Amino acid sequence: MQVPRFEPFAALRYSRTLPLDDVAAPPYDVLSDADVDALLARHPRNIVAVDVPREADGPRRYQAAADRLKAWQAEGALVRDGQATFTLYRMRFTDESGAIRETVGVLGGLEVVDEGAPGVLPHERTTPKAKTDRLDLTRSTGTNLSPVWGLSLTAGLTDLLREPAEPVGTCTDEQGVVHTVERVSQPQRVAAIAAAVGASPVLIADGHHRYAISRTFRDEVRATHGAGTAAELTLTYVAELVDDQLSIDAIHRLYHGVDAKALAGVLSASFDLAEAGTVSAAFSAEVVARGALCMVRPDGTGVWLTPKPEVFAEVRALDGAYLEHALRDHDFDISYQHGVQHVVQRLADGEASVGVLIRPTSIDEIRRTADERLLMPPKSTFFTPKLRTGLVLRPLDL
Repeated sequence: MQVPRFEPFAALRYSRTLPLDDVAAPPYDVLSDADVDALLARHPRNIVAVDVPREADGPRRYQAAADRLKAWQAEGALVRDGQATFTLYRMRFTDESGAIRETVGVLGGLEVVDEGAPGVLPHERTTPKAKTDRLDLTRSTGTNLSPVWGLSLTAGLTDLLREPAEPVGTCTDEQGVVHTVERVSQPQRVAAIAAAVGASPVLIADGHHRYAISRTFRDEVRATHGAGTAAELTLTYVAELVDDQLSIDAIHRLYHGVDAKALAGVLSASFDLAEAGTVSAAFSAEVVARGALCMVRPDGTGVWLTPKPEVFAEVRALDGAYLEHALRDHDFDISYQHGVQHVVQRLADGEASVGVLIRPTSIDEIRRTADERLLMPPKSTFFTPKLRTGLVLRPLDL
């Protein structure tokens, strides 16, 4: 069985004189222009100045990001570790049920493997992304700015990560999640973590596009510098694939160009339909309790969609797969939205014609995906909370 390398690196971190609350940021792909403005107003050296540069599109945009990154290091705002380390990353948060949760994973360099190769596995089909923004930014900065999220199949990894290490910093995000990072430098513990992650395949949970970009960048570097550089690995957060270390929300479906009545007519062949009343935030739990999906109309009312067992006997137990099967003969335009209230609001605003709420993917189905080397439909899982960008950067030293 081929397994991936997972290695420590000499991390680039913000100076302790700069509060992480002011300089860390959410992932680039969830930020609006207003979000970026607010983060830069909080501190001019917020990581978004590099990760989401405001200059017009084109080479100057990426060069400006690289120049900032270099200047911040020269002035001491960013400081390089003196040795290769791992970073423990803890999150403390309240989940949708109101329970207080604590999770821990580790940041390191995960091997970049060829598409289809064993060792590092995708877990869902991805939607195409034509933009080269992340690749251009990596080329210019020579740095992994934000981590891929990986799930390790190694049992007991969490136990290796529970013991505290050297505190580096803490910040609290907009949802009240407390993010804490700790540096692991002791050789024995570093070796144990590397061996544990490298003992089993790693499943990409979030950041498929970033991982694909790392593969393209690796190939470019090999063409000019040969193999064996830091581009053979990419910055990755790895946590164990177990219930207590993951919080998974659903990514709901929005359909365009088909009205609710017509969609209900198509779906009635595969689902039993029943009126659901006005859709509220409570429906995120109600779809699970009922074992049903819920179609949402623009007026905010819903229709329960209970799968007909005989229709889906040969289909994986995933709501995304159920919908793909039920709509296989129809070419409806589809988009994706996390959060029940966001779905309701987008329908009310006319941004879609009808929505369908689905249930979160179970840990069992995610593990089955890995064990059987299967792929889920696009946007099957939404892992929360989201990792902060800026807590750890990985220079590529090319």
